[in-house]
Amino acid sequence: MAEQQSILHLNNKSKIKVALIGNPNSGKSTLFNALTGLNQKTGNFPGVTVDKKSGTIKFENGSTAEIIDLPGTYSLYPKSMDEQVAFEVLCNPDNKNYPDITIVVADASNLKRNLFLVSQIIDLKIPAILVLNMMDMVEKEGDRIDTTRLSEKLGVKVIGISARNKNGINALKDAILEPIPVPQYDFIDIKKIAPELVEKVKSVIKVNSDFAAFQIINNLNEMSYFDKNKDRKTKIEDALNTFIIDKNQLQQKESVERYKVINRLVEECITHTSAIKTETFTHRLDSILTHRIWGYAVFLTVLFFIFQSIFFLAAYPMDWIETLFVSISKTTANTLPPGELNNLIVNGIIAGLSGVVIFVPQIALLFAFIAILEDTGYMARVSFIMDKLLRKFGLNGRSIIPLISGVACAVPAIMSARTISNWKERIITIMVTPLMSCSARLPVYTLLISLVIPPNEKLGFFNYQGMILMALYLIGFIAAILAALVMKWILKAKEKSYFIMELPVYRTPQWRNVGLTIYEKVQVFLWDAGKIIVAISVILWFLSSHAPGNKFAEIEKKYTDYSWRADLNDAEIEAKIGAEKLEVSYAGILGKSIEPAIAPLGFDWKIGISLITSFAAREVFVGTMATIYSVGDSDNTQSIQDKMRKEINPKTGLPQFTIAVGFSLLLFYAFAMQCMSTLAIVYRETKNIKWPIIQFLYMSALAYLASLLVYQLLK
Repeated sequence: MAEQQSILHLNNKSKIKVALIGNPNSGKSTLFNALTGLNQKTGNFPGVTVDKKSGTIKFENGSTAEIIDLPGTYSLYPKSMDEQVAFEVLCNPDNKNYPDITIVVADASNLKRNLFLVSQIIDLKIPAILVLNMMDMVEKEGDRIDTTRLSEKLGVKVIGISARNKNGINALKDAILEPIPVPQYDFIDIKKIAPELVEKVKSVIKVNSDFAAFQIINNLNEMSYFDKNKDRKTKIEDALNTFIIDKNQLQQKESVERYKVINRLVEECITHTSAIKTETFTHRLDSILTHRIWGYAVFLTVLFFIFQSIFFLAAYPMDWIETLFVSISKTTANTLPPGELNNLIVNGIIAGLSGVVIFVPQIALLFAFIAILEDTGYMARVSFIMDKLLRKFGLNGRSIIPLISGVACAVPAIMSARTISNWKERIITIMVTPLMSCSARLPVYTLLISLVIPPNEKLGFFNYQGMILMALYLIGFIAAILAALVMKWILKAKEKSYFIMELPVYRTPQWRNVGLTIYEKVQVFLWDAGKIIVAISVILWFLSSHAPGNKFAEIEKKYTDYSWRADLNDAEIEAKIGAEKLEVSYAGILGKSIEPAIAPLGFDWKIGISLITSFAAREVFVGTMATIYSVGDSDNTQSIQDKMRKEINPKTGLPQFTIAVGFSLLLFYAFAMQCMSTLAIVYRETKNIKWPIIQFLYMSALAYLASLLVYQLLK
């Protein structure tokens, strides 16, 4: 571990790494967005599945700074996978993401708690800038922080900002350009806690500070540095074996010493203008939103409003997009010469694209609502009120974050379960989170609901479509907690559980952050889901447009020779030829091979094809149906929804998509594990193949049984 320079100057380097770290709810993400804007990208930290969000700042002198947004943490003692990443980046100079500068974001309205992490980073002797965020809140409460005195006491630059209002952002950028001193003195004398241990470690390995040696004592097995330096690890272990070490006791002593200094700092640097503070708006609102009865009522009302809005507000842009694609399809079909290329572009590519783009308004609305709930501070209250309920089912309050995040996407939701320190509760959360209806299910839900429920059906002011959509999301949640209850009794663990979560003050949502979230999520949906859907659409087009041998020619000859051909018009003849060709095509053969297994659910072979393809991703169902019904129908003036609505079941003579079939499909997609990415992430998070296998089997069985039951009852 190399020594650091005493001063770092950005002008000496064309590009530097800047780590952004802070406590949860300190406004770190808001500052990250304010600094980087749209110059962001998301990946993974090396060797782990934890999200790595990074962005760049370009300065007028031509240099750039890469900003790495580290997961929120209260200290450098990792208790979860997210905190482990922050610890590894800052405490291991050999890490690829080790920063040149660390910007520590602190909530100025709760400075005492935030200074604990600040003091640890100072003792690591990392060039740092302390950013006091939410200074507008401090001023509003009538308090004053002497940033100059605080800077002198800490030995680092201190800048007051309000990231939400973008106040102080330019001053922070200027500070990055200036020389950044390494803290010259220790916040606390760590040697007083473990003098001999610290010296033993320093005799084996060269570190930047006494606290860095202290961190090695407490986290020797967690530091990846020693994976490549096992000989040094062995020497340290031998040295430590001569002492009786109680790591918890060492950390407690350190905490006591730090808060002694922090208490003095707070007294010297913060001035309170009023001794008695009146009840704040946050406290008054919490008396309702965290109430043991009204809290749940408000939460259900919020959900009801969201799902009503998803149908109502998205209807207009969806109609525009649908009309646009019908027009593009018709124009392309009439412009290009007839043949394979025309068929591929119109019935393969354009049909597949329409199945993706048309649902962008609903996806955007869903993520907008989620971003608003998080930005206002309400999501933390949901965790608080749900803790008591979820504990009865083997979960805890922190489990609600993955569960609610699962409404957006199960992959990051499962990854967010790392904040749950209890092994049993974390595994249960991972296993049941995919039962929450994610955004990939939303296109399937809205398509099927629109097919079987007329848009003008209402109960008072509320339409049935929105109510059924909300019911599907509630069914997913109920299924998740019931599955958790079963796993609670199956899985055995002696580890005790605890739930500690800070409730941030309420704030108006930062619309820039909401906009960036929508932009990022829609971009991911269009690109990640879109490329899969279009690729599968092209494959399906080929399978649907070709058949073994001369079967297509035989069908065309049959209709040419039949004398009753005169009783049909050209459009009817083309429709019959298209339907029969699709049935004998490769896609038809594939669908018919599984039809006996899915027929009890009310599904035909066309739906069977969609079930197979949507195992890649649930939303592929829509693109698959779009391709199948486009290939089987030469009319390019109708939307896919209209074509599906007119589909007739040849056995019954009734519409294929009846209430029974519609609800059967809805429940199948509500429960089925049709997402390969989710299974992959479950394996990576659990490091055991048995968990994704169990998850796939129990969810598939649940989907089949639920679908079978509802179809047999409603048919």
